Amino acid sequence: MTDALRPPLPPFTEETARAKVQAAEDAWNTRDPERVALAYTEDSVWRNRDRFLTGRAEIRAFLAEKWAAELDYRLRKELWAYTGNRISVRFEYEWRDAGGQWWRSYGNEQWEFADDGLMRRREASINDLAIRADERRLTG
Repeated sequence: MTDALRPPLPPFTEETARAKVQAAEDAWNTRDPERVALAYTEDSVWRNRDRFLTGRAEIRAFLAEKWAAELDYRLRKELWAYTGNRISVRFEYEWRDAGGQWWRSYGNEQWEFADDGLMRRREASINDLAIRADERRLTG
């Protein structure tokens, strides 16, 4: 466990699980790899699509690379289920590539938390759909 707590802490209630999901959405929408990486344990394990990451440093580098490529990124997350120290979410986000093509990415994530509220495991499955700019739903 780290010296600092990252509330809400497990075990989760519906209210605290929703707060944890909202905090994650808010943080990811900053597109700040330094800030976002602080929500994960130093030895956090991720599967993101076909990439496997271990540790906060790899997560930080991954996020910097992601947001350099996924321009104008905007995310929405929704609580799907929770129990004990685990939360499941569905999400969608929109972004454009360097060529100007807009994308909507859909997926599910399974999260597992340490007692201090930091995420120690994240499993993400994501699919992408090319969209036109006038089909965007997530702005602001």
